Amino acid sequence: MKETIKITLVKSGIGKNKKIRDTLRGLGLTKLWKTVELKNTPEIRGMINKVTFLVKVG
Repeated sequence: MKETIKITLVKSGIGKNKKIRDTLRGLGLTKLWKTVELKNTPEIRGMINKVTFLVKVG
């Protein structure tokens, strides 16, 4: 597996419940179209799975 994962916020978290907004913040995604590079761990993968409809993984 790759060492890191690139995640881009493509849809806003406004209007979503607090859990989803907190997950985005935990991933470091604070602004639209912001891209972060995170370690490929099971914890990060789980967080990404919760917000797949808002982010693009690449």
